Amino acid sequence: MPQPVELRVLGLVIVGGAVGVLARAAVVVPLADEPVVPWVTLAVNVAGSLLLGFVVGVLGDEYSRWRAFLGTGVLGGFTTYSAFAVHSVQLMPTPLVAISLMGVSLFAGALAALVGIVLGRRTRPSAALEPETAE
Repeated sequence: MPQPVELRVLGLVIVGGAVGVLARAAVVVPLADEPVVPWVTLAVNVAGSLLLGFVVGVLGDEYSRWRAFLGTGVLGGFTTYSAFAVHSVQLMPTPLVAISLMGVSLFAGALAALVGIVLGRRTRPSAALEPETAE
């Protein structure tokens, strides 16, 4: 049976999501050159995958609130699957470019997440953060 969502955790995800969306907007909105936007979205998604992997690797399962804020919230808001999907479809008139964008996005995102997890686990604090306790 699914567990109910804590309101505090939901609030952390909402605030984190707003931070992530603002960060992505700060990167993408100033671009006036529309043809580069799909490639900037690719860079944002790969960077977000790396950072999410790092967050997961560093925090593990012991820091669920931090993971909710940083992972689901900030990095979930920062990255964007929907923009990737739309850019891929918009590039279909040039199939090689569209397929390249899709392939690179999937491969580079997964590789970045793997690298992030490995780096996160290697830098995991032993006692720098106090694990959360059930309240």
